[in-house]
Amino acid sequence: MAEPELVVYATVWCGDCRRARAFLDDHAIRYRWVDIDRDAEAEALVKKLNRGNRSVPTLVFPDGSILVEPSTLQLTRKFGLEA
Repeated sequence: MAEPELVVYATVWCGDCRRARAFLDDHAIRYRWVDIDRDAEAEALVKKLNRGNRSVPTLVFPDGSILVEPSTLQLTRKFGLEA
């Protein structure tokens, strides 16, 4: 059985997506990156989750919670990394 995972729906050209990816990488947080420009089903999911908008990054957590275009502070809090 596959381990639940964080999925990051994003694009390669998006600055917020690159920032979120750098945060996750810097903190050794495992995730699956899905480029919605290359995956029509993923794009449709992002639009469904965001009332028709292609809002990226959209992070979907194993518990079903979602963060859309999160700030570094929001990511820090979500992962319990606050000092």
